[in-house]
Amino acid sequence: MEGPILGVVGIIVMFAILFLFKIPAAFTMALVGFLGVAYVTDFKAALGMIGPDLWNIFSSYGLTVIPMFILVGEFAHYGGYNNSLYSATYKWFGHYKGGLAITTIMACAIFSAISGSNTATAATMSNVAIPEMRKYNYHPQLNAGSVAAGATLGVLIPPSIVLVVYGLYTGQSIGKLFFGNVIPSVVLTVLIAATVFYICWRNPDWGPKGPKSTWKERFKALPDLIDIFILFGIIMYALFTGVVTATEAAAASCAIGLILCLIRKKLTWESFLKSINDTLRISCLVFMIVAGAVIFSRFLAITRLPFEVANMISVLKLPNWVLFWIIILCYIIGGCVMDALAFLLISLPIFYPIAMQMGYDPIWFGQVICIVTTMGSIMPPIGICCYVVAGMAKDIPLATVFRGSFYYIPSYIISIIILMLFPYATVMILSDLVR
Repeated sequence: MEGPILGVVGIIVMFAILFLFKIPAAFTMALVGFLGVAYVTDFKAALGMIGPDLWNIFSSYGLTVIPMFILVGEFAHYGGYNNSLYSATYKWFGHYKGGLAITTIMACAIFSAISGSNTATAATMSNVAIPEMRKYNYHPQLNAGSVAAGATLGVLIPPSIVLVVYGLYTGQSIGKLFFGNVIPSVVLTVLIAATVFYICWRNPDWGPKGPKSTWKERFKALPDLIDIFILFGIIMYALFTGVVTATEAAAASCAIGLILCLIRKKLTWESFLKSINDTLRISCLVFMIVAGAVIFSRFLAITRLPFEVANMISVLKLPNWVLFWIIILCYIIGGCVMDALAFLLISLPIFYPIAMQMGYDPIWFGQVICIVTTMGSIMPPIGICCYVVAGMAKDIPLATVFRGSFYYIPSYIISIIILMLFPYATVMILSDLVR
C-alpha cells in the first residue's frame, strides 16, 4: 500500500473507531497513529520515533501557559465572578427584548477574557443564565442556544487555548495572535448578539423584556467588572510591550487573580482545591489531545499525505479563495465529527503549508481557523458546548440545544467573510503593533 493511500486509510479508520466504539479522540489518534507508524516501519522504530516527539512537546516551556490560563479561569469561576458579571451586564441589557440572552452573551465574552476554555464558560454561565431566562419564560431554544453560542467565545477571546496551541505548533508569536484576535472577537460577539435581536424580531414571544434598571444601578454594578478587566489588561499589556513571555504573563495573572479573590474574600479553601482539581482535569484532557495529535501527525508525515495533498492542490490551479473555502469546509466537517482542538492539530500539517503557499499571513490564518474551530463547538454530532449546556440544564433536551445554536451559525460565516475582505483592518492592524 502506497504511503499517501495509507494515510487516507488511517484517517478513515480513525473516524470509524470514533463513531463505532466511541473511544475518546485523544486515544483514538494515538492508537491509529502508533499502529500506522509501526506498520510503515516496525514496532521498535515506532517507539523510537514517537518517544522523542512526545518528549519534545511536553518538555516545551511554552506549553505551561495552558494550565495557568485555565487556572485563572477556575479562580474566577469558583470566586463567584460569574454571578457578578451576569448581574452587571443584566442591568445594562436586560430590559430589551431578548435582553437576558444578550446579557448571557456579553457575560460569556467578558468571562472568556480570563478563562480561555469554552467548556468552562459553558458550565459557568449555564448555572447562572439558564435559570434566569427560564424565570422570564424564555423559549428553550433561545435560552440554551444563547448560552452555547456565547460559550464558544471561550476559545476565541484571548487568552485562547486554541490560539496558544496554534502558536506553539506553527512557531508564531502568541502575543501577536492574541492582539490580532481582538477585533475578530468583537466582530463575532456583536454578530452573535445581533442574532438574538433577529430571533426576537421573528419570534417576539421568545425573549420577553426584563425589568429596567436605573442609571444609578447600572453604574453601581460596574465595579464588579474591575477585577476581570485588571486581569485581562495585565495579560494583554504584558504581551503587547514584550516585557514578559506569554507563560510569564499567564503566571502573573494567576497570582494576581488569586490575590484578588482572597482580598475580596471570594475564595475558600474548599473552592481553591476545586479550582486546582478542575485545572488538572481540563489540562490533562488538553494535553492528551495534543499527545494523540502528535502521534497521528507523525504517521501522516511518514505517509507523505500532507505533501501530496499540497502538490495536488497546486496542480489544480484553482483561485486562492476557492482553495480557502475548501479548507474552511474541511474544518467545518471535521469539527462536526470530532473534538475541534484534536482536528485542528491533525489538520494543521496538511492545511497550514497550503495556506502559506497561497500567501496568507500566518497570524491572519490563525484567527480564521480559531473562528471555524469555535463554530465546531456548537455543531452536531460532537458540539461539546451543546453537550455541556444540555448536561447542566436537565430539562432542556440536547436536540433543543442544537436547534437553538443553529441560529448563530451565520454569525461565524459572516465573521470569516469580513476577515477575508478586510484582513489588515481586522487582524494585522493590531498584531503588527506587538513588539
